[in-house]
Amino acid sequence: MSETIAKIRKNSKVFEIKVDLEEALKLKKGEINSIEILGDRIFKNITRGDVASKKDLEESFGTDDIMQIATDIIKHGEIQLNQEYRDAEQEKKFKQIIDFLSINAIDPQTKNPISTERLKNALNQAHIKIKNTSIESQINDILAEISKIIPIKIETKTIKIKIPAIHTGKIYGLISQYKQSEKWLDDGGLEAITKIPAGLIMDFYDELNNATHGTAITEEIREENE
Repeated sequence: MSETIAKIRKNSKVFEIKVDLEEALKLKKGEINSIEILGDRIFKNITRGDVASKKDLEESFGTDDIMQIATDIIKHGEIQLNQEYRDAEQEKKFKQIIDFLSINAIDPQTKNPISTERLKNALNQAHIKIKNTSIESQINDILAEISKIIPIKIETKTIKIKIPAIHTGKIYGLISQYKQSEKWLDDGGLEAITKIPAGLIMDFYDELNNATHGTAITEEIREENE
C-alpha cells in the first residue's frame, strides 16, 4: 500500500485526507465507487495535524459525512503522485511506445522492422521526454527526435473516409490526428484523406464504426509504388 494525500480548495480553504494512492486513482477514474480514507479525518493541514471543524466541512461541502466529503475531494481535487508512481507510469508509457514502434516502424533504407533493442537505445540517446498522454498525440514529436539517431519511418495506410453530416461533429476529433486533407460536401458531410499507422487500422475502424453506427464509407488508397 502506498499512502498519499488528496486535497481540494473550497471557499478559500484547503481540505486534505490521507489515502491509498492506487485506490484513490481507481475512484477518480470511476473504476470503484468508494474507498476508506486513512486516519478517518478531514484535515486543513495534515502535516500540522490541523483537523477541519464540523462547521468548515458543512459550509464547504454541505455535509459533515466523512466518506461523502472524501469522495468529493478525490473525484474533484488533486491526488499527489509520489516519485515511485511517476517512475512506474513513465516505464509503462516507455514500453507502450516501444511496442507501438516495433509494430509500426521500419528502417526506410532496408525496409526491415527495427529491433526493440535498437528502438530502446534510440529513445534513450535522444533523451525524449515521454508524456503521460496517448501515443498517437506524441508519436510525431518522438519520431522527429529518434530520426536524428536512426533511420525510421512509420508504415501507414492511406484511407479516404466519407462521413455523413449527422456524425461529423463527434468524429472530427478522431480523424483530425491522422488527417491529410478534407473536403466539406454540399450536404454537410465530410470527405477526408487520412494516413493511419498500419498497426492501428483495426482499432481505428472500430472507433469509426461505433461513432457513426457503421455509416462511414472508407476506401484504402494504395500508393503508386506499392
